[in-house]
Amino acid sequence: MEVCCNGDQMSDDPYAALGLTQSATAADIKKAYRKLVRTSHPDLHPDDAGAEARFKAVTAAHDLLKDADTRARFDAGEIDASGAERAPRTYYRDHAETPGQRFGQRPGFGDFGDPSDIFAHILRQRGRGSDPGYAQPGPDLRYTLEVPFLDVVLGAKTRITLPDGGNLEVQIPKGMQDGQTLRLRGRGAAGYDGGPAGDALVTIQAQLHPVFRRDGDDILITLPITIDEAILGGKVTAPTIDGPVSVTIPKGASSGRVLRLRGRGITRASSQSGDALVELKIVAPSAIDAVLSEFMLEWRKTHVQDPRKAMMEETPE
Repeated sequence: MEVCCNGDQMSDDPYAALGLTQSATAADIKKAYRKLVRTSHPDLHPDDAGAEARFKAVTAAHDLLKDADTRARFDAGEIDASGAERAPRTYYRDHAETPGQRFGQRPGFGDFGDPSDIFAHILRQRGRGSDPGYAQPGPDLRYTLEVPFLDVVLGAKTRITLPDGGNLEVQIPKGMQDGQTLRLRGRGAAGYDGGPAGDALVTIQAQLHPVFRRDGDDILITLPITIDEAILGGKVTAPTIDGPVSVTIPKGASSGRVLRLRGRGITRASSQSGDALVELKIVAPSAIDAVLSEFMLEWRKTHVQDPRKAMMEETPE
């Protein structure tokens, strides 16, 4: 039996562990997992004795269902909720009445009718450690790690809490792609009968950043500027992933204009540095005083301009 997300015992059903049904989409699975991790992660709920059990259950369920092939095999009954193979259920009694055939029963193999079932039984027993002398590698363990945006693009070391309460240090390389998986050799489950440990497969998910967005190796930034900066131009300070830099605003700049800062994007060992693309956004003053209002009224009388004229000519009346 496994422990469900509410702390009660339940049958081995990964859908139920996530509060879903078998008709759930991939997006439903991801959304449910993220929600349950926030309510069950041991680091976030240190005073909750049942948090670790819930975290372990929802993580195991998500790891099984997030992969389309593994999910399809579980739905078809080929593997169980732990990912272990289900052996075909073939019994010698199914053939006992076939004319001209007699089936004996050797001790220890009464439930298997052909060699493939016998070998499957041996492998399962070996995996449980009951057949010593056959070293087998341990299974790989899969984890999903949400990481701050800047740690993904700049590289960083971080730690994840394992379902058993242990910790695993992860080195995130500079410029790693969102959704990419790191393989940590030998950090998976222990091997059988002296076999090597499996690997830890850690999928990295970058958190959203309030200032920066990513397009390949380029960093996208929306930079607010004032009306006078847009009209008169000048130098302003803009943020980049490597720190603030000075940017020259050209005279007469409009909202939506993009300034390219060469080499201010993501740097990876295997490629050239990306750029920072700074999109200008004109922001009106929070309070319009009488001086500005009077100036604009007089300016409007002698400067007739319609920036929407071309747009309206291309649309039906």
